[in-house]
Amino acid sequence: MAENIGKRLEKKEPKQTKKPGRLTKQQKWLLAAAIVLAAVLLAVVAWKSVFVKPELPGGTKPDGTQTENGIDYGDGVQPRVSGQRKSEDDYTVLILGRDTGGGGNTDTMLLASYDITNQKATVMSIPRDTMVNVPWDIKRINSVYNYYGGGEKGIKALYKEISQLVGFEPDYQVIVEWEAVGKIVDAMGGVYFDVPRDMNYEDPVQDLSIHQTKGYRLLSGDDAMQVLRYRHDNRKNGKMLGYPDGDLGRIKTQQGLLKAMIEQLMSLKNITKVNEFIKVFNENVETDLSFQNMLWFAKQAFLGNDSGAKLDTAQVNFVTMPNKNVSCYSRTVGNMQSYVTPIASELLELVNSELSPFVEPSTMSDLDIMSVNSDGSVSSTTGHVEDSKAAAAPVISSGKKDEPAKDYDMDSNGNLIDPDTGEVIAPSETETGSDTPATEPTTPQEPETGGSDASTGGENGSGSGETPEEPDNSGIIVVPTEPTESGGSGTQTTDPVTGEPLPPEA
Repeated sequence: MAENIGKRLEKKEPKQTKKPGRLTKQQKWLLAAAIVLAAVLLAVVAWKSVFVKPELPGGTKPDGTQTENGIDYGDGVQPRVSGQRKSEDDYTVLILGRDTGGGGNTDTMLLASYDITNQKATVMSIPRDTMVNVPWDIKRINSVYNYYGGGEKGIKALYKEISQLVGFEPDYQVIVEWEAVGKIVDAMGGVYFDVPRDMNYEDPVQDLSIHQTKGYRLLSGDDAMQVLRYRHDNRKNGKMLGYPDGDLGRIKTQQGLLKAMIEQLMSLKNITKVNEFIKVFNENVETDLSFQNMLWFAKQAFLGNDSGAKLDTAQVNFVTMPNKNVSCYSRTVGNMQSYVTPIASELLELVNSELSPFVEPSTMSDLDIMSVNSDGSVSSTTGHVEDSKAAAAPVISSGKKDEPAKDYDMDSNGNLIDPDTGEVIAPSETETGSDTPATEPTTPQEPETGGSDASTGGENGSGSGETPEEPDNSGIIVVPTEPTESGGSGTQTTDPVTGEPLPPEA
């Protein structure tokens, strides 16, 4: 019996199926690391697809007058387009504010330089009344866009004038509908700003109503747009209140409001609103930068560059183009017009120290700076004036020179607009479907024999005893009339289409 028990004890237990071996602790760590690495790689790929660094325009300028932007500079200066940069990531951007409520005028022009390597930025405002070297009579820079019919042609023409003004072509351009600023302010939940003065202006023609009270408060998008658009009150009892320094005061207010927006946009609460800002961008911005490029700039500023340095708002310098006030006689409307002209030496210093991305400094010969001479003629630092008539001393009707300078706007058809009444005061022909500007200058027919003729009093009299009609660059025909009682000669402007006399300037 004992023997049987022993046999049973010796009997082996049946074999069980072997379970798969469990991962060791080391294997688990390796697997986790692989998963994390894959996730990081995917995140990096996604991150890079969202933030795309823009490529700087490169290469040398092609032979001839055509640049990489397809702009013909003709007899004007050829702005710099390439060269060694001051830092690896130094960009320039031309920012244009287009006001659809004001006929599409580009009254807001900003040239921005952003040195990402050293995290500093300069934004220069270019006054709307800046005199530029153009072939038509009233030479304000804000007229260029509409004179060439707006759109791509208008932008290229304006880009050309600004490039010649500073001596280099900006790397990129951004065209913003002014309404976008109001929409961004609304998306932010408002912007706190100290409105510098009471503002009251009504313009039914532009459907513009401005009523703002002086003081620090939270502005809505509509409030912000009113503050940005304001120039002066309506005329009352013969007086028109506004900024003491005119459009320069408006520029200071715009700079202050934009800086306040930048400071408040950088707060954490606005990071979560990126989708709203993207929508505003897509609907209101035209640019040769991609949206991923714009996000890359924002990343460099808010999150830091390769060395971790961020853009402090204290390093964003808002300046206005150095300038002085001048007046110049207009053949088109027969009175003095107000302008600003750059102070050439100060602008050149600003270009070289703050704006130009290139190591090689610009010289005066690289700029096209206009000035008004003591005899009323205009000059350019290039030695070439596009408007040959303006290069000569003007013949001014009696009493006109002593009238106060007036500031005319231009609508989307290139017509001059009286800022007080909103009425068209100088109709011009608009050509469509051609390569010519919206208001093509009329070229006078040169007489076969030059010289003056005493019988006519005209500069190019034909000797026939008749005074020729003198077409000027606006398309308005100026017809000399009988001498006035004061001894001077009067002028009568006529509509180039109907031939009917236009009403005299109020």
